[in-house]
Amino acid sequence: MIGARKPVWCPMKINESPSDSPGAGIVEELSDLAEQYGMAFLATVPDDALDPSLVSELPVEWARSNGLLPIRLDGETCLLTSDPGAVDKQEYVALLLGIDLRPVLAAGDIIAQCIERCYYSKDDSPGEFIRDIEDAAEDGVAIRPRSDDLLRVATEAPVTQLVNLILLEAVKRGASDIHFEPFESKLRVRYRIDGIMYEQASPPKHMEEALVSRLKVMAHADIAEKRLPQDGMAKVRVGEREIDIRFSTVPVAEGERVVLRLLDKKSVLLPLTSLGMSGETLEGMGALLSEANGMIVVSGPTGSGKTTTLYAALSHLDASRQNVLTIEDPIEYQLADIGQIQVKPKIGLTFANGLRHILRQDPDIILVGETRDPETAEIALRASLTGHLVLTTLHTNDAAGTVVRLLDMGIEPFLLASCLRGTLAQRLVRRLCPACRESVKLDSEDVADLGEKGVALVGHESWSEVGCPECLEGFKGRMGLFELLSVDADMQSIIRDGHGAGDALRALVRERGGTTLLDDGVAKVMDGGTSLSEVMNVVSA
Repeated sequence: MIGARKPVWCPMKINESPSDSPGAGIVEELSDLAEQYGMAFLATVPDDALDPSLVSELPVEWARSNGLLPIRLDGETCLLTSDPGAVDKQEYVALLLGIDLRPVLAAGDIIAQCIERCYYSKDDSPGEFIRDIEDAAEDGVAIRPRSDDLLRVATEAPVTQLVNLILLEAVKRGASDIHFEPFESKLRVRYRIDGIMYEQASPPKHMEEALVSRLKVMAHADIAEKRLPQDGMAKVRVGEREIDIRFSTVPVAEGERVVLRLLDKKSVLLPLTSLGMSGETLEGMGALLSEANGMIVVSGPTGSGKTTTLYAALSHLDASRQNVLTIEDPIEYQLADIGQIQVKPKIGLTFANGLRHILRQDPDIILVGETRDPETAEIALRASLTGHLVLTTLHTNDAAGTVVRLLDMGIEPFLLASCLRGTLAQRLVRRLCPACRESVKLDSEDVADLGEKGVALVGHESWSEVGCPECLEGFKGRMGLFELLSVDADMQSIIRDGHGAGDALRALVRERGGTTLLDDGVAKVMDGGTSLSEVMNVVSA
């Protein structure tokens, strides 16, 4: 079933160094080898050659270990290999699939990348598996399970296979959270995608207890404890990509409610330039980060991307020539060249206590994950006063509100005026899908909530969501809205006065023509990045 070839010699398998494509020397060597064996050679493999239906019966761990992958090339079914001499393994794949396969030579690393891409794109949805479970339960058929690697098939229980499929589907769809919600007659599963909850296929109610126990095992939680809330962490892999999972469970009337936060490095460790800041805001943020000391505060509600912005700010700094320390709860990602401390209140390691010890570690830059109490705020401010650059977060509605919140915490106005270098307020809005968005003309009704700002927009071209197979309800991904307040001498005077500082700062920003969250949102609407309704949902006029 494998096409005949003239064996010239039986080479050892060639292992190349990891790269997107093999080097010139490797390409030449493999091309010569393919010619000796009478085979075609591919330096790169096009996406349309990968057919997930061909690998439905081929275990991913076998494909990885043997470096073989069936593909469709110019209408013909072929088999990628980096070892022409391994005829027995090639015959095994042909027999397993029951079709003729023409061997095609490619570099080992290229084949490995193709294997991950092909198996990742397989249409294994939890809904289909749940239907299979129900059918199998009725027919008494055993179900084929899968193991911890979300792409791998192995000998595990059906509940493990279901958990893996739910996690894999969530990763594919870019979900930030997975909710397992027990009710009297069903177990509801929902994904949070781009900040919105979407209900998924419901697993059978009889699997609820086993499913929750499986999640607890993954997170190293106590499976026997069902009366108290529990937290934990787990790791899963999607091929070579590792996903951290933050686990939380609370007892409710109908069982245990479980929420999984999926922490994907690719979505958090971004440069400042990728966050959606305008050129002016980006320049102002860069100037703040170049300060030798002082405090910079990023503010916004929970889920507004504050941690992503702080990590992006740290990546902007030269950690190899400065001592950068963080104290976080929890540490979401390990950062290179940076010392990170995990808050542990049970043993007395709070933000305030940890911050005191950080100051004895000769830091240049300190990141405080969240300023939650007056004690932490006081220590952070005094640290910035003594020659350190301190970055932290607060939950406030706008940039000026950060000043009000710190004053309400009991910080002396003169101390805040001396230390605060700037505040950045932010929100997240969904991006319009570029494949299906449509152009619309704004009328007076559309901009009624914008007040005076809206009058100038009447008749202008804008964009709105439509919806297509490539997106969710017309949106795909998210972007930030930003309001930067850089504290200068005039603002320091307002902060020193203390009373009414928030309103006075807002008035000064308006007088100077500064950009508010709403202004930034409207600008992104006019650029086609998002819709006006989406901006109005997250920013009040």
